[in-house]
Amino acid sequence: MAHIGLLCPTASGHLNPMTTLGYELHQRGHKVTLVGLPDAQTKVLAAGLDFLAIGEADFPAGAIPRALAELGELSGLDAFRYTVDLFKKTTTTMLEDGPDVIQQAEIEVLLIDQTSFGGATVAQRLNVPFVSVCCALMLNRDPNVPPFNTAWRYHPSWLARLRNQAGNHLIGRIAQPIRDVIEAYRQQWQLPPRKHPNEAYSTLAQLSQQPPEFEFPRQSLPECFHFTGPYTNPASREPVDFPFEKLTGQPLIYASLGTLQNRLFDIFKTIAEACTDLDAQLVIALGGGSTAASFPALPGTPLVVSYAPQLELLKRTTLTITHAGMNTTLESLSNGVPMVAIPIANDQPGVAARIAWSKTGEVVPLKQLSTAKLKPAIAQVLTKDTYKKNALRLQAAIQAAGGVKQAADIVERVIATKQPVLRPFST
Repeated sequence: MAHIGLLCPTASGHLNPMTTLGYELHQRGHKVTLVGLPDAQTKVLAAGLDFLAIGEADFPAGAIPRALAELGELSGLDAFRYTVDLFKKTTTTMLEDGPDVIQQAEIEVLLIDQTSFGGATVAQRLNVPFVSVCCALMLNRDPNVPPFNTAWRYHPSWLARLRNQAGNHLIGRIAQPIRDVIEAYRQQWQLPPRKHPNEAYSTLAQLSQQPPEFEFPRQSLPECFHFTGPYTNPASREPVDFPFEKLTGQPLIYASLGTLQNRLFDIFKTIAEACTDLDAQLVIALGGGSTAASFPALPGTPLVVSYAPQLELLKRTTLTITHAGMNTTLESLSNGVPMVAIPIANDQPGVAARIAWSKTGEVVPLKQLSTAKLKPAIAQVLTKDTYKKNALRLQAAIQAAGGVKQAADIVERVIATKQPVLRPFST
């Protein structure tokens, strides 16, 4: 059995899938330790995993919730720039503190979230094999595919390719501060410079929570890239109280803006207004952006909670209204639930574009959001069975992809062979 280390950002959308994968590997007898900022500890211990802290001086307990509270009030390019600055700081912490902690713990293999940008450099510094994990929308660059943070539709034309390349160039300029930090450490550690962003990912195995049916056509993925489907297991998550006795039995509409951009009150108000005349019950999960008791009154009679047991609630849901976060999207599709997406920032426009492309829901851009725009989108998804049929099609694709067990099988193959695990892969 191996000692496996996990590296990922301190945000629920990354911690939940990564600790679920860690939980599966721990159940198979491996020692699993997440190396991260202090605010990650509670979720890690709830999953039954070990935890080692880094960055205690720069990111003491409570620092990340405060940063995410600021992010929760932003959208669009402002939110993206804020995220880049935060990732620059956390990347510096990983590069500064990570090597000693990982080496002293005698970790033998690392599972590195694609957005833990300094992780691969740390692994190479220590000569530790690593697997890349796409907890969010996959970041692998491809000239045929729109940049991850855009709502652009896929099109195979040369003009679309040119547009995609221009978009990726702009993203590269905005994210340059993160790369500058990494390249400075690579030079200091005598590691070769990177010529392309895709060089940051593992040559042994790359794992994506997406099923292939929820991704635009790709032509340049490495042979070690695997679409495994999402990583979910209620046993690896913190328990959440929920007043199930208040559910009325009406068709359930579940609305969540996730745990990052969740302080935009006007969005919740618009959602509530759009649902007031429906023969359905609206449940709104605030995602920690506020408490239900302190939240202003909303139109209609929605059931408002600070957090919801999302995996359980989606089993009863007819429609999800979502910010198009990857986990909420895939967990909805895992239950055959169609969506109305209101993307806010970061990779959410890209996820929403795939919801539209797979015809599993409708998208209302944030800049166009109003009750008049949202209400017909909700009605369309509720009444046209095409969306439900496509959500069920994606549900079947997710079940076929193998999920967390398939991902764990691939990790174990890497541990056993130290060789690339190529697709198609089966145990």
